[in-house]
Amino acid sequence: PTAGGEVVKAPLPGVVNDIKVKVGDQVSKGSVLLVLEAMKMENDITSPVAGTVKEIVTEKGAAVGLGDPLVVIG
Repeated sequence: PTAGGEVVKAPLPGVVNDIKVKVGDQVSKGSVLLVLEAMKMENDITSPVAGTVKEIVTEKGAAVGLGDPLVVIG
């Protein structure tokens, strides 16, 4: 369960290549949160809102499915 906030979900299945933020970071709308590799292409996953990174629900190297939670922005 998340502590409230905007949950950024995987827009496509893939593998988390890199996480660009850590808990407590301030992010702007459009900030790159992490890089998801899908079908040999790297996709920047960006924040839909401005706020603070409350929780990182995934880890580098993790395989994620469509709609899996990745980061919570509060």
